[in-house]
Amino acid sequence: MQLQQTKRHNVKLRLGISGASGFGKTYSALQLAYGMTNDWSKIAVIDTENSSASLYSDLGNFNVLNLKPPFCPERYIRAIETCEKAGMKVIIIDSITHEWQGDGGCLQIHEQLGGRFQDWAKIKPRHQKFIDAILHSGCHIITTTRRKTDYSMDTGSNGKSRVIKHGTKEITSDGFEYELTVNFELINENHLCKVSKDRTNLFQGKPEFVITSDTGKTLKAWCNQGISLEQVRQEINATTTLEGLRHLYQKYDVLKEQIKPLIIERKTEIENTSQIVENKDIINSKTIKNNGTDNRTNSTSGQ
Repeated sequence: MQLQQTKRHNVKLRLGISGASGFGKTYSALQLAYGMTNDWSKIAVIDTENSSASLYSDLGNFNVLNLKPPFCPERYIRAIETCEKAGMKVIIIDSITHEWQGDGGCLQIHEQLGGRFQDWAKIKPRHQKFIDAILHSGCHIITTTRRKTDYSMDTGSNGKSRVIKHGTKEITSDGFEYELTVNFELINENHLCKVSKDRTNLFQGKPEFVITSDTGKTLKAWCNQGISLEQVRQEINATTTLEGLRHLYQKYDVLKEQIKPLIIERKTEIENTSQIVENKDIINSKTIKNNGTDNRTNSTSGQ
């Protein structure tokens, strides 16, 4: 058991995007993920929305795992593990609603067990393992959540009445929002969003906005705060082994793009130094061997 100082660069973001159907949850999640990685190939979408993510394949070569029913917690967990093993940096779970209210999800499992209050004792641990898989993942994770849809009448600037669609309660387990770093709520079909939870203090109290890749860049920069690139450079220069360099490359995951050239340069220096030492050892070995031969020759001549 040991205390240690917290470091911002160790933070893995848990971001939520919720909204009614058609408000742009999938597209917004992809934009957010690209801003965080600047590399489409390091983004994976766990798609439960009838392959909706593939509609945006023109954006870039991101990865898709199409998850079909039953949407039990264990299948979501396996999907997350598959993305982690593939080396993804950002995992988008689109959406988590099915794990709760989908075919084979928690509510249906509860109903099949009899729908009694005591039956939740069998379901809650399974659901919690799914939440834990999100919280303990080594990747940044973006979850999308459906909201119940409601309608209201509004009067436009032209004086005519129109029907407005908006989302109400999130369709997932109560309290899930508490686990998130930031929760974005899309409020209309123009993809405008507001923030209902914000541990970063980057968006709280600010006007409604549209999520873009710049939003992801802002969040990534927040993760990097508190890290001195110069300090990392000094650590790299002080490292004398290739294994040490590999450790630093993994340690400063969010700075990989900035430190990669430094790592490569130091790797070359270490390899060159090792080669020089090896050559000296060979020369010294030959010198000792030759001296031994000369001594034996002189000894024979003396006889």
